[in-house]
This record gives sequence, structure tokens and C-alpha cells, in this order.
Amino acid sequence: MDPKIRAAFNADFTPERYAALVRCVNEAEKWPADFRISETPIFLTREFTDEVVRAADEIVALTRTPEFAKHAGSAIPKGLEVPSESAHPNFHVVDFAICAEGDRLVPRLIELQAFPSLFGFQLLLLHCIRKAYPVIPRNWTSSFGGIKDEAYFDLLRRTIIADSNLENVVLLEIDPDKQKTRIDFAATEKLLGIRPVCVTQVKKSGRQLFYDHNGREVRIERIYNRVIFDELVRRPDLNLSFRFQDDLDVTWVGHPNWYFRISKHSLPFLKTGCTSPTFFANEFSDREKIDDYVLKPLYSFAGHGVDMEPTREKIAALETPHQWILQKKVHYAAFVPTADGEKSKAEIRMMFVWPDEDRNPTLVNNLVRMSQGKMMGVDFNIDKTWVGASIALHEG
Repeated sequence: MDPKIRAAFNADFTPERYAALVRCVNEAEKWPADFRISETPIFLTREFTDEVVRAADEIVALTRTPEFAKHAGSAIPKGLEVPSESAHPNFHVVDFAICAEGDRLVPRLIELQAFPSLFGFQLLLLHCIRKAYPVIPRNWTSSFGGIKDEAYFDLLRRTIIADSNLENVVLLEIDPDKQKTRIDFAATEKLLGIRPVCVTQVKKSGRQLFYDHNGREVRIERIYNRVIFDELVRRPDLNLSFRFQDDLDVTWVGHPNWYFRISKHSLPFLKTGCTSPTFFANEFSDREKIDDYVLKPLYSFAGHGVDMEPTREKIAALETPHQWILQKKVHYAAFVPTADGEKSKAEIRMMFVWPDEDRNPTLVNNLVRMSQGKMMGVDFNIDKTWVGASIALHEG
């Protein structure tokens, strides 16, 4: 990481500046951040920026091969396939742990998803960081390839809204006002004019879907889908007038099938210099040392069900071992010197968007999570500072 700007930032840091950052985030939208905001961004050297961009591009390229398509053919659980699958995913996000290799920092793949991330919130966070911390030079940015704000907005508009009228495009979620990511829904509504709508508020008539807006039924043409199937199947209490598996006259952005096709299911297939050996649990070799691996369920989110200390007995007890993977552990580097004397670890999410008519996806932004605990989750970072949601900046 860049030592010069890190030293300048830490010397200029005060609790008051951090309070201003949090206040900016929480007062900017109709909903506040329901997760901890880290005190600091991370500052990437040009060398690391180039390396993590190459690594992300390489991973995404592998998901576009005929060999990968064959591998992903069995990714969707029975009964969950959605009709009218798009030719390609509209979103890619690739998560890397930042690890130490000798005296240098390197990205190592943790997970990937063809599912939207906090594309709206990260712009808000960048704005608030710049406002709270004037020590950060204005030419330091979180975007890639020289993309400026208007180009970023245009990519999101072309991907999510396309040629539809704004009122015919909705952000679909389960109880959006109760989700931890609701601040992103609010930021997206402000940036693009897309309303968040709960799945229970959608009505079906024939093959068409509608929602109520000020007492008027409005047809839904495009769905910016933020519904995660893991949560949907755990909510039998939801009274829906439609099924995702129905043949509907709507365009999914991104299509739900890609959530499964490009996911943890992909990890055993992906083999590059930045990936770790990964196996389906039913194919785990006796020659491998299980203490070196972490056990993950294929179909879960936010770290649910991850077992950092698997055993052969636990694997033997799995009812559906083909729906679990064992991924070789990576060791996060503690590399961010903080004002409290500890060093924080981080992982970086590289965020791509892919409009329907574009030949290739575009890397637009990033998201960072910081930790001082055993894992990145909140439960492992209780009462710690310089941890939580952040962003990576590099010299533009």
C-alpha cells in the first residue's frame, strides 16, 4: 500500500473527522448505514492496482469460456431455474483477500458473484470520505480505467434502465426498508430514480407484473433484482402473487440464474495465479490436509454456514456434500497501520457492470471490508475500530 499518503492520513486523522464521515453517510439518504463504516479507506500503489485489476479481469474472462459454461450447467438447484435467461450476466463482483507474499501484498480470490453490489452506496461513501478528509488528494479515485462519475452513471443507466421509462423499472427486494443494504437502495433511487419495491407489493396479471404507485397500477418492465434466493426460500411467510419461475413478460437485471452459475459453485473450476485449490466436498481428496481448508455451503450469503475448522467427520455427516466446497485457507495480511495501534486486514471487491448490448463487462468501482478479527464479519470485530465498510483509492 502507498506509505506516503497513509502516513499523511494517519497524522491528520481525528475522531471529529471520523464523526463527520459517519454523519455525512447517515444524513445523505432517507435510510442510514446499518453497518459500521471504517475510519479509513485503503490506499493502493499503482503496482497493486494493476495486479488486482489483472486478477479480476482474468477471473471474469474464465467465466466466459465454453468450458466454464459446461461446468456452470449444473449450478442451479432443482426447481429454482428462472425462464428467459439473459445471454450474459449484467454484473460481476470478484472478492479478493489482501495477503502477504514475501515482502509484497497480493490479491487472492475468496469468492465471486454475478449479482449486483453496492454500486450506489460506494459513490456516496467516496463523496463523504473526500468531504471529511481533505488530506486525500483529489486525483485519488476508487474507479478504474479513467471512468468519471457521469460515465459511471451512464453505464448503470444503460444496464438497469435501458430504454424503459423510469416508472417501469423497479429495484426488487424482500422488505427493502429492513435490509442491511437499504442505504444502497436509497442511494440508487437518488442516482437513477428507481424505486425499491417489496416482492409482496408486486401483483401479477397474465404474464405481466405491476406495482402500486400513489394509487395507480404501474407495469413493471425491468427488474433490478436484489432478491437473494437463500433468503427467499427461508421466508415461507411471504405472500407472493407470482413465482420467479413463472414465464413473465419482464427483463431481469441481472437474471437470477446467473446468481447460481457464477458463484461459489465456480471456485473449483477457476485456476489462476490468484486462486486457491477448491473442491466440492464429495470430491475432496484423502491426500489433502483438511486443517488447511475452510468449509462453505454453496448457496448462502453474508458468511452464513462457513466452517473455519472442518473435519473429516463433519464432511461425512453432510447430507448434500455436492452442495458444499472446501477452499484452501488464505491468510489475510495485517497491513493497515491505525491510530489505535492495531493493524487492520482487508478484502477488496472488484465491481463490473455489463449492459445488454455491450460486448464486454466494464470494471467500474470497488468495495472494501476491513477487519481485525478472525473473519470479516461483524461478530468477529465487536468493539474494534478501523474496521467495517470502506473503499480503496488509487492515484488516477
